[in-house]
Parts: sequence; structure tokens; C-alpha cells
Amino acid sequence: MWRHSARSLISKAKASSVKFRSNGSCCNTQGKTWRTPSGFDTGLKTFNSLTKQKEPLILPREGVATWYSCGPTVYDHAHLGHACSYVRFDILQRILSRLFGITVIHAMVITDIDDKIIRRSLEENVSSSTIARMYEEEFKRDMLSLKVIPPAAYLRVTENVHHIVAFIGRIVENGHAYVTKEGDVYFDIQSIGDRYGKFVTPVDSQGEPGSSNKRDLRDFALWKPSKPQEPFWESPWGKGRPGWHIECSTIASCVFGSQLDIHSGGIDLAFPHHENEIAQSEAYHQCGQWANYFLHSGHLHLKGSAEKMSKSLKNFITIEDFLQSYSANEFRMFCLLTKYRSAIDYSDASMHGARTSLETISTFISDAESYIKGQVQCSPVQEDFLWERLAEAKSSTVKALADDFDTPKAISGVMNLIYHGNCQLQPVSRSDVAVRSPAVFGAMVAYIRDILDVFGIDLLHSKADAANNYGRLQAVVEQLTHFRREVRAFALTHQDDSTTESKKPGLYTERIPLLKACDTIRDDLAPLGVLIKDRGATSTWEIKDRQQRVSRINTRRHPAETYHDD
Repeated sequence: MWRHSARSLISKAKASSVKFRSNGSCCNTQGKTWRTPSGFDTGLKTFNSLTKQKEPLILPREGVATWYSCGPTVYDHAHLGHACSYVRFDILQRILSRLFGITVIHAMVITDIDDKIIRRSLEENVSSSTIARMYEEEFKRDMLSLKVIPPAAYLRVTENVHHIVAFIGRIVENGHAYVTKEGDVYFDIQSIGDRYGKFVTPVDSQGEPGSSNKRDLRDFALWKPSKPQEPFWESPWGKGRPGWHIECSTIASCVFGSQLDIHSGGIDLAFPHHENEIAQSEAYHQCGQWANYFLHSGHLHLKGSAEKMSKSLKNFITIEDFLQSYSANEFRMFCLLTKYRSAIDYSDASMHGARTSLETISTFISDAESYIKGQVQCSPVQEDFLWERLAEAKSSTVKALADDFDTPKAISGVMNLIYHGNCQLQPVSRSDVAVRSPAVFGAMVAYIRDILDVFGIDLLHSKADAANNYGRLQAVVEQLTHFRREVRAFALTHQDDSTTESKKPGLYTERIPLLKACDTIRDDLAPLGVLIKDRGATSTWEIKDRQQRVSRINTRRHPAETYHDD
């Protein structure tokens, strides 16, 4: 399989997996030092927000990557802004695991206690846990609908408060946090010197609101005393609940210990959330580099708006509403057409562009399969040329994805391969050429399906659920088109002695209305989503629903002579 060759191509670039020395090279950015991890070079490069440049992806354990991502705060419906980030990182994880053979161990936190959750629970007069559980389950359903692979574990904040309390206690003991008389526990920014500010300059690092007893405006809450009607937990500092940032540091450390390979999230989380995560994690573990790579995805904007899609701005589209108009495959293609780090504009036009790309791919696969089965006759194919284009596509795809997961370039390579394939698939009415080249088209189809499967787009099996609903419809359409084919073949039968009165030389004049009726039913069914294509004596059909999910079945070829090509 070609994805095994991906690893061989990568190995050529790095000679072999080389163990780096623990005192590897350093990168200095904004006065902050990033040290190249010690471990095994994967041959990939990824943009690291810590250094603001591409860095070689090096893992302590060969073939294994630990990955932590910030999950949702479950107080409302998930929207496309969330979906964009989670789908993009799902694509990256699939590339690592399915193309480059790296096992990704992924953990995600569910923030199920927060000011917004408490506010929502008071508004609706239900418990905060009721609100959180309802939207947590909806989020998980939405992710499954978008075909996002679940993490190895979802971890709730409320089920890990005892770990959080212990984590805060260690930071206090290490001299990096202090307790106020009100019962707040704040991280002491000054205690870590100039190590704060990995994602922003000191001028930009404004503080968060809080107690007037903070030593520095930049100090942030690790523990907050409870207010009336709020949930609380016992702690050495009194009844209260965790601050926002501490949950991620604690849970990531509980799962992965003092060393994390990759941390991901939307670019809006870089500061202050990820900045504060780093500060408190390194203060807890007393280490110089807690997470080796931070990957941030760009915002999703509504077309024409400079603002990101967000709940607070009330400018969002829920995932459930989106899936009423478009499919998960189409949204995934929409994400693939832009680099994961880039901002992305959402509009019907951009979604139709993604849909068109998928339709182009599906149509080529269908046409190639028809050719392979002998249902379409073509001029002689330049087989060697197509084998070369296929090898080129495989190589360029691996190189693109190894270079910071460049999915737009990878998709461009696939579309270029399809272009060359379509140039060779030129149906002719008659062909006396005995030489055919089905093998190369079979290899092209297999590759295209394989790389799309790496990205999470399964054109072969993605209609499994739809097939359950369409099964009976397909049977009806199959019978209908089979009957139409028989009628059409009967009407196309030539007379032994053609008459000049016939509109179609050689045909029986009285049967011409049957041909017109076949064309009429074909044209009438098209708006209903049943597309019949007459390719000479060959007929194929496909069903498309409103989301353009294609379910195609090819009819058997009939030996009747050609009437016309569409």
C-alpha cells in the first residue's frame, strides 16, 4: 500500500530515526528559549507557536505522540467555529497515524464547571450539572456526526477537582502561587521571572480581572472562593472551585506526566489560556519545557466579517443546523482546502466549492469504474503517462503533508491527477481498439480513495447509513432503469433495410416515440435526484440527495448499437 511508501520517502529525507542528545539545539524567540526535544525524528516539520516557525517533529518515543487539546465549555450548542478547529486537528491526527504510522494518544478536557455554565443554570433554574451534561452529550454527538475520532479519553473538570486541588497545592509549595485573605489562590507571575510571555510580548500581556489583593495585574486565579448559589468543593483555602487555566494543566499532567508532545487549540486560546497553562505546568513540574509543540488553528469567519464565529458574539451556526444543508464530507473538504493555521471564510459559495471538488472526485471514480468494467469505450490510453502521474501524485502528497500538514497542496495533487485521468477518459461511440488499460485506472481510484480515507473522507462507505434509507429506493430505480434500458434497446434495433423516412437512419420509424419517452423519463427524474446517463449503448445511473451524497450503481452493458451520447 502506498502509505507504507510514505514512510520510506520520509526516511530518505532523514536517513534514519536518530536519537538526539538531551542538550539539543535551542531556539530563542522574544527572549524565550525553546529546546529541540530529545528523541526520534519523524521526518515531518510543523509550525510551532512557541518559536513561530516550522520545527522538526521529534518524539521521545518512536512512533508515539502524546496530544492534549482543550475541549468545549459545555453551556450552549457547539457551532461551526468549534467544528472547524476540531475537524482540522482530527485531520492532522489522521495524517500522523494513517499516513506516517504514528500512534496518537489524545486526551481532551470537558469544562463542565464555569461562570457561563453557572449563569445558564440560574437562568433556566436547573443545576449546573444538568446544563453541562446536556451540552456535553450534544457536543459528542456533533463530533461523531462530523466523523471526528474521539480522544482516548474525555475528562471532566468536576471529576478531577481533587487532582486540581493537589496540583495547586504543589505550585504553592514551590513558591509560585499565593493565597489571599478572601480565599483566592493566584499564580505569582513575578516568581518565574522573564519566562512569562511565550506567545505575546510583555506589553501585550494584560492581566485578568480579580481580587484587588493581587501582587501583579498579570497574576491569574488558580482557585476561586465560592459565591452564594454556586457549586463548590472543599480545599485547604476554603470552599470554592478551580480557575479556568488550571484544569488543563492538571488533567494533561495526570494523563501524560511532566512531558507533553503536542498541545492544540484555536489561536484565540494562545493567550492567556495556553500561556498560563505553560507557566503553572512548568512551575508544578519544576521543568524548563513542559509541552514541546503548540499547534493553533485559525479562526472561522462568516464571509465579509472580520470577527470570529463565537457564542458571545451571537454570530454562529450550530453544527446540527449546518448538517441540514451540507454533509460531513463536504465540511471536511472545506477545511482541507485551507491550511489549518489560516483563518477561513465560511459562506455558501465556499461550501459549494468544497461540494464541487467532491463531485469532481466522485464523477471521476464512477467514470473510471465504468471504464474498468468495459461499460465505456475510449480512445487508446497513454498508460505509461498515467502511471508516471500517479507516482508523482503519491510523492508530492507525502512531501506536502510532511511539510506542516499542507492539505491544500495535497488536494491540489489529487485534483491534478484526476484532470490527467479525465483527459484520457474520452468516450467514443464505437471503438475497434482491442487494447485497454483498466489497471492504471484501478490504481488511481484506489489511491484517491486511500488518501481521502486518510483525511477522513470515505466515499466508498460514507453512505452506509444513507444506504439503509435508500435501499428500497435504489431497488425501485434499478428496476425502472432496467426496464428503460430494455425499451431503449428494443427501439434502437435496426431494420435490415433502412428507410429514408426514419429520423434515425436504420431505425423503425414507429419506435422513435419510445426513444423520446426514454429521454423524457431521464429528464424528468433528474430534478428528483435520479441521474441517468446514456453513454452510447451504455446506461449508468446515480442518486443524489439534497446534500449531494452520491450513491451510484452501474447497469449491465447491453449489446445494442449506439443511439446517441450525452
